[in-house]
Amino acid sequence: MYVYILYSKTILKYYVGQTANIEKRVLRHNTGYVKSTKRGLPWTLIYKIKVHTRSEALLLEGKIKKRGAKRYLDNHFGV
Repeated sequence: MYVYILYSKTILKYYVGQTANIEKRVLRHNTGYVKSTKRGLPWTLIYKIKVHTRSEALLLEGKIKKRGAKRYLDNHFGV
């Protein structure tokens, strides 16, 4: 499982998600299959972290969303 953060230069927004197959999921975002990210094409994968379980992924995804993706990245990586 992975937790990931995408960024859209088109709309200057971040998107946080979790998946078992990161390559397939990013492709789905960038081909317009995901309704919530269709408007921001193209999306760039800027962060991913591998976790052991789906429940761990959901917890981390929630933590990032609560804090905000940009703030999370700034606090952890100085991005």
